[in-house]
Amino acid sequence: MHLKVLLPFQIFADKPDVARIVAQTPHGSFGLLPNRLDCVTALSPGILSYAMANGEEFYLAVDEGLLVKIGAEVLVSVRNAIGGTDLGHLHETIQKDFLTLDAQEQSVRSVMSKLESNFIQRFAAFHHVQ
Repeated sequence: MHLKVLLPFQIFADKPDVARIVAQTPHGSFGLLPNRLDCVTALSPGILSYAMANGEEFYLAVDEGLLVKIGAEVLVSVRNAIGGTDLGHLHETIQKDFLTLDAQEQSVRSVMSKLESNFIQRFAAFHHVQ
């Protein structure tokens, strides 16, 4: 298989001759072998591992995103990725950086929602007075 890991502004990894891929989805682990049918799945923040045809294994800490398999091409599109060989370190990175960022984004979205709601209420009151 040919694996490409895409970030918003760059190609993070471009690996030909990948023998297998294991990724985390909202419903659990998801494995890909070369003869698997084409598919699309959402990815959860977690570890994406892949093994090369020569047996070498690699690990990526990835943020949420999508995985698309079409024929021998596998595209992974995520917001953030970090490569490494120490699974403990990658797990800590996910806990510290990716999941904290999601909590911050939820907080910002909550504040924006309140601001938008307040604006709409004031606009409606202003329109009603006119």
